[in-house]
Amino acid sequence: MSKEYNVAILGATGAVGRRMIDQLAKSTIPVKSVKLLASSRSAGTHLKFRNQDLVVEETTPDSFDGVDLVLSSAGGSVSKKFLPEAVKRGAVCVDNTSAFRMDEDVPLVVPEVNPEALKNHHGIIANPNCSTIQMVMALEPVRRKFGLKQIIVSTYQAASGAGQAAIDELKKESQDYLDGKNMQEDAKILPTKGDKKHYPLAFNLLPQIDVLEDSGYSHEEWKMIHETKKIMLNDMNSKDIKVTATCVRVPVPIAHGESVYFTVEDESATAEDIMDVIADFPGDVLQDDIKNQIYPQPINAEGSRDTFVGRIRPDYENKGAFNMWVVSDNLLKGAAWNTVENAEYLVKMGLI
Repeated sequence: MSKEYNVAILGATGAVGRRMIDQLAKSTIPVKSVKLLASSRSAGTHLKFRNQDLVVEETTPDSFDGVDLVLSSAGGSVSKKFLPEAVKRGAVCVDNTSAFRMDEDVPLVVPEVNPEALKNHHGIIANPNCSTIQMVMALEPVRRKFGLKQIIVSTYQAASGAGQAAIDELKKESQDYLDGKNMQEDAKILPTKGDKKHYPLAFNLLPQIDVLEDSGYSHEEWKMIHETKKIMLNDMNSKDIKVTATCVRVPVPIAHGESVYFTVEDESATAEDIMDVIADFPGDVLQDDIKNQIYPQPINAEGSRDTFVGRIRPDYENKGAFNMWVVSDNLLKGAAWNTVENAEYLVKMGLI
């Protein structure tokens, strides 16, 4: 008989946590029991797993007694506090925060791209940043077939990347704008909660995601650069692929867009070749029919586990260089689904 797993979801009441519950219910993981964990503020909330009514509990170190698998998305400080406690008690944790991503002994995994890295886990597996996940999903088949020299990405990131409260803030600002009211009073979270100033996102663009660093880059941009190298090359500082990023928050509730410019090693590659390898890659959907105006859009990607790729075309000024447009639901493939999928692979590969 196959093993059944006691699963805990940490941060169960958030936008990602609720989707983790749903994705776990739809997954191939044999689940024996589910425990929903959150802060004292959210404790007592009733949520459903399949048809079972569950009460959210306040997280303590002892919450992880008897737990085999932890799926976590409660913020970096919470992960740092509780996941080592879970590991100590014998659990394997898949963490959706940035807490452990750059730790050398923690695998950073997109299952379709680098599943072998899961074998090196010491109890914690990190889920990459949402914007990194969809970009490497689109580029990995290209890298495998034609090699990759350089990536220049500009992101168009949805409000939900900053949580449910940011979606609510965007909606309130939009309504106030349409009612002729001042939106500035509504701005309490974006561009990033921890910074000094806050600006409206509705009818606006914010070229800051996470904190701005002395290098001139935002931390989100830094994450995209170094996570891409760690996932593809197993070295966050590798010089083998050059990566640079500009990350922008846009007034869209869910699903990130990315304009990706990349150069390949094999200069004989054509746009059609690029389309073919992407169309064949598990988890990627090619939406590239310009005659019929078919291309990826956030409004169509919301609710899907897939990564949608289109507008693939050569840079006619530079041989071996191409542009493409990538869209994915940042709360699913960018977060909840990639976390659960990593757990599916751990089970499938006998690593838990």
